[in-house]
Amino acid sequence: MKENKLILMQKKVDQMGVVINTLIEKLKQVDSMAKGTLTAFQLNIGKETWDKLVEELKDIESRPKPEEKKFETDVE
Repeated sequence: MKENKLILMQKKVDQMGVVINTLIEKLKQVDSMAKGTLTAFQLNIGKETWDKLVEELKDIESRPKPEEKKFETDVE
């Protein structure tokens, strides 16, 4: 490869690295906001109500899931 192409590729790789690092920082911010919102919700509704919600969610998760209907694409 020509040196010019290698230099351009290196610049693009560096730019992608910057973009990826920015995305990681944004994801960290979203994670922090979600945790803060959940904590505020927990404090707002109280321990008893929170424990009931957790138990309901566990019950829902333990139920067998219905099999998904498959969409047939055979058109004649």
